[in-house]
Amino acid sequence: MKSFAEIDIEKNGNYLKLLSAVSKLSGLFSESAIPFINYRVAENIFCRSFDAGNLSRSDTAFDANYNSIGVGLKTFVCSGNSSTEKIAEFNSLSRTLKDFKGKELALKLGEFRNDRINLANRVYDIENSLYHIVARKEKELLLYETDYNIIDVANIHSVKDNKASLQFEDGNNLYTFNYSKSTLFRKFIIPQNAFRLPIEIIEDPYSLLLELFEENKDLKSATDKLVKGENYVILPLYGIQKKEKFIFERSGLNQWNANGRKRNFGEIYIPIPSELHKKYPTFFPKRDEDFNLQIPTGEIFSAKVCQENSKALMTNPNKALSDWLLRKVLQLKEGELATIEKLDKLGFDSVIITKSDNQNFKIDIMKTNTYNEFNQDEE
Repeated sequence: MKSFAEIDIEKNGNYLKLLSAVSKLSGLFSESAIPFINYRVAENIFCRSFDAGNLSRSDTAFDANYNSIGVGLKTFVCSGNSSTEKIAEFNSLSRTLKDFKGKELALKLGEFRNDRINLANRVYDIENSLYHIVARKEKELLLYETDYNIIDVANIHSVKDNKASLQFEDGNNLYTFNYSKSTLFRKFIIPQNAFRLPIEIIEDPYSLLLELFEENKDLKSATDKLVKGENYVILPLYGIQKKEKFIFERSGLNQWNANGRKRNFGEIYIPIPSELHKKYPTFFPKRDEDFNLQIPTGEIFSAKVCQENSKALMTNPNKALSDWLLRKVLQLKEGELATIEKLDKLGFDSVIITKSDNQNFKIDIMKTNTYNEFNQDEE
């Protein structure tokens, strides 16, 4: 495919214009001649300009979904022709990884990294993938695309180990794993034919802002921001016992395994903590009232809050939720228990529910410990 710079130029779009405009305001944050662009700003500009789905909130392997192409967006300062950048964190797996060394560790990192890429492919129906890079140098931006390959585990070689890190290659890229941060890095090479966007940083951006808001007093305020308990909540896929996470063996994601009557393998629900109902009693519709629940691929399920104390989020048919969450996302076979170890390996343990109105909701996966952070903010 054509580069995103070429696509933007051909359609006379706003991508390069917005990157340039934000870069010109670098004086707000730095005195350097190197343009400053916050990575979240770069992601939002890309998604707005190319009408791409913004995946950054779920912290999945990709930052954007452009026509079923998973896009990893990177912006970094580069003084030479390469830069080593973070591509994945494995904090939730640090206890597992500490048992491996050398090539065995490289193989395990490749396995975990590939699992998370494949998870994102399944959740968002990704068919191909690439990295879009915005490299920042003095008075210019260099834009280019490069591969977003899974790690070729069978071809891992040139493994070098020291106290601080592990380095290895797979025939395509050079990777470095930082022990203390449980973080995987990759070396990105800037090609000679990268698109160059000249940047002149404004000397006094503050005066420009004052003029802008003085002349445009009627600028609209944002109305679609996420407000906790008002248009979004986080639900954990686990419970806590003796300060340890676990997935209920006979309820929740494993409701199909409950004692008593014979149950269908598709019988599951997402637990809704009682404290969430107490804090946000009007977020969900009343018990047993149907509403629409859209999954990341755009498919819409009929859902409802049910069971005693409205403790369960279920779909009708219930198999729709299990087919998506257990079979497609977690890739569990019928009769295979969901476990916290499985979630940790994939890097998520909760879901976000966003609300448009009382009849329309969306669901997406969220990275490990998101519910804990959501809950702590309230304390």
